[in-house]
Amino acid sequence: MVARRYLMPGQGEGFIFLVAGISLVAVALGVAALIAVMSVMNGFRAELFDRILGLNGHAVVQGYGGRLENWPQVMADTKALPGVTQALPLIEQPLMGSVGGRVEGVIVRGMRLADIRANPEIAGNIRGGTLDALAPGANTVAIGARLAEQLGVRVGEQISLINPAGQSTPFGTVPRIVAYTVVAVFEVGVYDYDKAFVVMPLEDAQTLLRLDDAVGMIEVVTDNPDRAKAILEPLRQKLAGIAVVNDWQASNSALFSALVVEQTVMFWVLSIIIIVAVFNILSSLIMLVRAKTRDIAILRTMGASRAAMMRIFMTVGTLIGAAGVAVGLVLGFTLLTFRQSIVDGVSRLTGTNIWDPSVRYLTLLPAKTDPMEVVGIVILAVLLSFLATLYPAWKAASTDPVTVLRYE
Repeated sequence: MVARRYLMPGQGEGFIFLVAGISLVAVALGVAALIAVMSVMNGFRAELFDRILGLNGHAVVQGYGGRLENWPQVMADTKALPGVTQALPLIEQPLMGSVGGRVEGVIVRGMRLADIRANPEIAGNIRGGTLDALAPGANTVAIGARLAEQLGVRVGEQISLINPAGQSTPFGTVPRIVAYTVVAVFEVGVYDYDKAFVVMPLEDAQTLLRLDDAVGMIEVVTDNPDRAKAILEPLRQKLAGIAVVNDWQASNSALFSALVVEQTVMFWVLSIIIIVAVFNILSSLIMLVRAKTRDIAILRTMGASRAAMMRIFMTVGTLIGAAGVAVGLVLGFTLLTFRQSIVDGVSRLTGTNIWDPSVRYLTLLPAKTDPMEVVGIVILAVLLSFLATLYPAWKAASTDPVTVLRYE
């Protein structure tokens, strides 16, 4: 009851109430910032992880010189490993694409027709046309949305693919140029893929790249991405000198390690906001104790114990912190709900693209809230608020009522 009354400003205590209000707002901002930023970082990592592995698998078995001759046997050996759920033949080769004089670097990706249509990252993100029009020998392709924009090509139009390793003549090597009809445009959400990928049936890629019946690699999917290296270790030993086995951790280690470091740094930097707010709670409680010295002395003479005095001021400070946490939770989840609208609005107001897909990899701002992280942030904020109350509460409990009331 006493703590509840002390939360409201008394006569001449408006400044103390203002400092307490600022403390509450600071705690709310700190909690909201932590929840929003950590969720965005988690979402960024998860989206990048899902989309990269959705297109590239958990590992690849790549032949030397870009050719894997005996790939059906290699694929059978790979599927036989415990923990391997899928193994698919794949051709991936950087070439040049040209439309009406415009030239862009592209990555030709040859896959079996059934695998293209079953891939959720491609089949589930068609923005124009249809994959049903893809057919071996029909010179048809599906391309990324950003590549279509850069080349100015639409569904139904043609794109020429240039293979420098073409026909040998007495005058040198003549590049191989083949025209393909664009039958579908997809957008997987990863800028680097959307601006470069040209997907075609495996047979057409073999013809374009003069691979005969060979493929470039075998894409492998396991039941546990974190154990991909251990699962494929027997295959790595068996194919020594024939092919190289690379798992996703080795291929993307720099990117995902940087994300982990950035996430850790952001957490500690944003935690400073909460620490600053906690110091505000400390200062407001110290001023409150000084303002309520006479009240404390009267309560002590009426029989209130030192422990009771400590509980009163500890409750006041903790309630301020808890209220700030509650407001911060609401604010944080509101920011996450409208995050893309906020980014778009700020971009329009400032005239700058603050979420540039060419820099951020992903087309849209992702978010994935981890409940355990939210619980940890709440506990951290409430605990720091509680710790900030200990010194002012101890000072209040140490007040000598005789000294205070001597001249009353």
